[in-house]
Amino acid sequence: SPVVVFCTAYDQYAIDAFEVSAVDYLLKPVSRVRLSKAIERVRGTKDAEKGIEKAVRRVPPALVLGKRANRYRVIQRKSVLYFSSEGGLTQLWTHEQYYWMEPTLTELESRLEDAAFFRISRQALVNLGGVTEVIPLIGGHGQVKLTNGKALDVSRRRMKPLIEQLEKG
Repeated sequence: SPVVVFCTAYDQYAIDAFEVSAVDYLLKPVSRVRLSKAIERVRGTKDAEKGIEKAVRRVPPALVLGKRANRYRVIQRKSVLYFSSEGGLTQLWTHEQYYWMEPTLTELESRLEDAAFFRISRQALVNLGGVTEVIPLIGGHGQVKLTNGKALDVSRRRMKPLIEQLEKG
């Protein structure tokens, strides 16, 4: 993922910049020394991300890694309600909040246990343990309601296999 350094003449946006995980915030006019420090910080961040990526590959199967702001959180797979895709990015949703993830839904689907998680559409992969209700709709598609009250759409193609999977237990 890209590393962001803000460079502006206005200091009032600094807090907003760091809330969106900016690595540094430079005020114009920028000195060579200050620019050099920002570049060092970017390089250090990239090295840290490479180390984290290696660690992610070694995370045990019962755990997943989610990112929120500039922190990574190790989450028990059973705590995941669903994964969604939004604008090419993957979100991991728990009861409390969401986190960002690197893998695509297709990659996650191949890594997760078939019995616990089910792909209900191109945009969502749900933990079947978090499904409280399946609502068939006109046209063959439907919705699932989750334990947190969230309703997600189920594609026509996935509706029947979803019911079959839930019947298996």
